[in-house]
Amino acid sequence: MKRTADVTGEVTTLDKRVASLDDATQALAETRDFGKPAKLRRVLEALRRVLLQSGGAAAVQARAQTLEEAGVFQGTDWASPEILLPALVGPGLHAGEADTVVMEATSELRMLAVARGDFAHPTMSAEDARQFLSQVLAMNLELLFTPPSEAERVRQGRTAQLIRDLFRHLADEIGYDTVLDKLVDEIWRVLRQRPIQVEQMRSLITRISIYRGDPDVDLGSASGQGIDRLITSLFGTTEASRDDPGVDVFRSRLEAMDTGGVQSEATGFARAMHDTGLVSPYHAELLRYLVNESDYLLGEALGLSETGRNCLLRYRDLVHRLIEEAVHPSTAQCVYGLALLLDRGILHEPPVVPALWRQLALELAPAARERLLLVFGDQPSPEARLTAGALSMLGQPLGVGQGDNPTCQSARALSMWAYNDPDYLLQMVVWAARDDEIIMHFEGQPISSRESEGGVATTLPMDLDPVSLLVVPHLDRIYAEMGRRCAGRPGDPHRWVNPEFHGWWAFRGFRINVDVQTGNLIDLDEFLRQFHASYHPAYNGGQPLIHPQPAGVAVTDSAARYVGWHAITILRAAPDPQDVMRVYFFNPNNDSGQDWGDGVVVSTAGNGERFGEASLPFDQFASRLYIFHADPLEHGRSEEVPAEDIERIVGYIERSWGADRLPAGMLQASRNPEA
Repeated sequence: MKRTADVTGEVTTLDKRVASLDDATQALAETRDFGKPAKLRRVLEALRRVLLQSGGAAAVQARAQTLEEAGVFQGTDWASPEILLPALVGPGLHAGEADTVVMEATSELRMLAVARGDFAHPTMSAEDARQFLSQVLAMNLELLFTPPSEAERVRQGRTAQLIRDLFRHLADEIGYDTVLDKLVDEIWRVLRQRPIQVEQMRSLITRISIYRGDPDVDLGSASGQGIDRLITSLFGTTEASRDDPGVDVFRSRLEAMDTGGVQSEATGFARAMHDTGLVSPYHAELLRYLVNESDYLLGEALGLSETGRNCLLRYRDLVHRLIEEAVHPSTAQCVYGLALLLDRGILHEPPVVPALWRQLALELAPAARERLLLVFGDQPSPEARLTAGALSMLGQPLGVGQGDNPTCQSARALSMWAYNDPDYLLQMVVWAARDDEIIMHFEGQPISSRESEGGVATTLPMDLDPVSLLVVPHLDRIYAEMGRRCAGRPGDPHRWVNPEFHGWWAFRGFRINVDVQTGNLIDLDEFLRQFHASYHPAYNGGQPLIHPQPAGVAVTDSAARYVGWHAITILRAAPDPQDVMRVYFFNPNNDSGQDWGDGVVVSTAGNGERFGEASLPFDQFASRLYIFHADPLEHGRSEEVPAEDIERIVGYIERSWGADRLPAGMLQASRNPEA
């Protein structure tokens, strides 16, 4: 499986848009200074259209000098690149205003042209331009590999992806050496969350590997062990794959090995997989080889616990068929899901084994087949791709992501079912893939995804794992229809929708601290006391949470400004290693490590989190919570919650999303800095 850089098409569309840009630029150049503002509008729109295309950044870079000389930057701070500050680039790109983003992106590509020696700028040297871009990359590492956050999706739409494509182009051209150590730390941070979709991580590691292989590049101290572990986890994990020989050569080496050699390969791959959460294509080929050789070595290659080995041996025919059908070099990542699925012991649940046999024999509806082919191609087959996706989701229920789509409710439901009711998840897959229709019931009445109107997403989501790709569009329409059937009822529709949509284990008691009509905060003291009484072990009799519970948070940005409502799952409340009570929760927003402002920074590792969990101290989590469910028959001891704890939480709310929602005079004591 040789390493190659990604190359995409869209040449025809790009050529057309570049031609339009050239025409607009020429018109701007031929216009006198007083008339340029009127012509600039067309240039900016043309630039935006080009930058949205694959290869667009390179096209703008090639025209940087022409654009500047035409007057694109005239009359702005960007007209003098020598005075620009790297620290202001990130805020400019995050501003959300499309023209600002386009101007900032064009300015960075001009800097790149100068740094590469393609543009001899009168006020900026190539070395200064390179240094500027290195600082920009170092200050905005998250733009190199993390998907857009909830705030970016809401405010920027497609522009958020434009920014990420720009930064990947800058990094490829300027080099990763100046930011490599920080970049590797960030890759590890994301991988510790164990997402199902790791394509962006794999792509970035591949790019770094290619860059390191360049003999003209000296990475110096940046060539640390962290990079080596990532690269070898994909391309040179074991002795037989050390030189990245390709799958066919690797297979021939396996066939020539004795048992000791194969066992060494198996343990090496398992160790790397569980260390990084990444699976090498060679690992998939090893499993395909071992199916016909040894169940013991198969267990070694999967790195199974005693529970996992028991499942493998008890259900060996099923496991063998799953490997034969779903595990291929191009679907290697599902090996990790299979290992975790076996270790979870869910094959011992009576419905799961026959449901997986049904999955293996599933015939896809034409629409489902077409979607899978469109996104993933035909190698392996759509059926194999879907089964691989099911293995990943069942093994990594907290690795589900919503992609760049407003479908957090549907992603949360899939995660909850995979976590709590795996055979129900597999039934959903069958309905969506075989029937191209899901029917759920709301208060006894059927709702068909085929007959329902549009959902929350305005376009069909495409950047999802195979299961989500097929199931989410159906769930999204059903969820929206449930909301429509609550029209006219007082209060928030989630009171009725969440239990019907997610399952019987969602508590029927419902608490909300926002008045739906006005948006103002209401009953805040009672809301916070009831949350403590339901979830805090000190006030609920020490009762651990039995089933994950749906909840809603008010997402804020790093300046603590309100962004929007977001669906999450409360998983547990427990003391962390420092004995701080924390709420551990699932966030479907791809990367849970977010800064919500006012010191509220979501943790994903180092504070007792299990893979896929996010966490916050109990009071900080409560300060962003606006909806939760509780058992109405279990009251807890809300009256014992100290007033100072409530006041501290209200202080967080007042300084963030509740700034304009609190009635005057509510808990004035919370403004006391000593509270």
